[in-house]
Amino acid sequence: MGRTALVSWIGHADLAAMAESWSESRRERLRQQVKFLPKPDGSGPIRTLVEAVRFDEVHLIFDHPLAVGREFARWLKGAPELHPVSLRNPTDYEEVFRVVDGALQQILGIKGVKRRAPPELSFHLSPGTPAMAATWVLLGKSRYPATLYQTYRGEVSEASIPFDLEVDVLPHLLREPDRQLQHLVARPPGEVEGFEQILGDSAGIRIAVERARRAALRHVPVLLKGESGTGKEMFAHAIHNASPRRAGPFVPINCAAIPATLLESELFGHKRGAFTGADRDRVGAFEEADGGTLFLDEVGECDEAMQAKLLRVLQPPAGKGPCHRQFRRLGESHDRAADVRVVAATNKDLAQAVREHAFREDLYYRLAVITVLLPPLRERQKDVHLIAAELLSRINAEFREQEPGYIEKRLTPGARTYLKRHRWPGNVRELYNALLQCAVMVEGENIDRRDLAEAAGSAAQNPAESPLERPFAQGFRIDAYLDDLHRRLIQKALEESGNKKAGAARLLGMKNYQTLDARMTRLKV
Repeated sequence: MGRTALVSWIGHADLAAMAESWSESRRERLRQQVKFLPKPDGSGPIRTLVEAVRFDEVHLIFDHPLAVGREFARWLKGAPELHPVSLRNPTDYEEVFRVVDGALQQILGIKGVKRRAPPELSFHLSPGTPAMAATWVLLGKSRYPATLYQTYRGEVSEASIPFDLEVDVLPHLLREPDRQLQHLVARPPGEVEGFEQILGDSAGIRIAVERARRAALRHVPVLLKGESGTGKEMFAHAIHNASPRRAGPFVPINCAAIPATLLESELFGHKRGAFTGADRDRVGAFEEADGGTLFLDEVGECDEAMQAKLLRVLQPPAGKGPCHRQFRRLGESHDRAADVRVVAATNKDLAQAVREHAFREDLYYRLAVITVLLPPLRERQKDVHLIAAELLSRINAEFREQEPGYIEKRLTPGARTYLKRHRWPGNVRELYNALLQCAVMVEGENIDRRDLAEAAGSAAQNPAESPLERPFAQGFRIDAYLDDLHRRLIQKALEESGNKKAGAARLLGMKNYQTLDARMTRLKV
């Protein structure tokens, strides 16, 4: 069990209990400093709790003069840590939340002094205003999982809250349709804390970042879905950096790159002698990620046996927080525990795999509490030039450092046109590789259309010209022009739907495939 920490406001009832044995003149001076002292009731809420329950750390938040806080710490004994704050209105929920969140980030090492592992938190509901108590409940059931205590007439009880924001409330809010998010997404990714490395400004990437940002603030599992090369590991890093766990470790594991026989050891660790070649004890990824985030890339590649083991470790025991993990090293006979938030990623359709009995349904719902879909590059045409410019800038900087006299490369107008018209089936990874190859192979300064097409492995180095790019000329007929445009759109929709007319009709916004079939016959597609 890790260290335990109590966090509480210093309330007026606590100060009244402290001043009970003072002289009347000394009590009057205290009353002038804090404005109000109620009639004392026993030892006060805080002292009652710390005398009944042992805590390794006690953290006291207060908006009284610092001298009053120090006097209370001496009276309470045990060397509590003081967190003075400035609070104009103790009934203002927004202000109370802001100062409490700041204090908790210091206590957990998210800002300020870093700590190896965060303590197990407890919040005291009794001292302070109703707004302060409500804030403890909300934070203790969401962003900072905690045990909640209250005291009444000298008795201590653990507060039983009959719901869990992480499980019962937040997933339903976070699963709202993306179209409802669109009007809320006002900032590009580069301006969102933790997501500064995500490039782009299209609607699709903004929505993905907003969903990921919301999920990052909670301790719920996240499943990143998207094609290869769409930046799933970068998003996982961003979720970690935007979360309360940012001070903890980020541990990535590629489930597809590790043989099934070794994956269990990679995840859970092993004891020396557990199998041939195990010449020393090994710490697994779950243990290494204690206090932070474990990223399970290509989780859809896990075999049936590993899926069962993952399900067990992702199921928190009764009464424990959503990130409490229990597991056993290979060769050991006792369980270990760690506090780990899991972010998984896949380029497979796991929902379809569940229907085909190729992936466990119960594990899928454990991983996909929140899902974030990363759009492919072909759906982010607005972002292609921005991403290419940034990637080429990084490549130029790297080569300039390695090679004296290196000539920095730039894209010609023809290359920029190709960028937008190529479909980039390998997404950002393919784009980066193409630019890297051009930087190596092109001798001069300019990367043109042909260089980029060759690097992208395109058979058609000069893609068919779009009808919109044709100049007006003698004999131009708008009907023929529109027919040609319709043909190209139908061909593109058929390609994207796997030559299924019903799917292509849906992509084109037609009521049914018969309408599409008639249009194809007329246009001789």
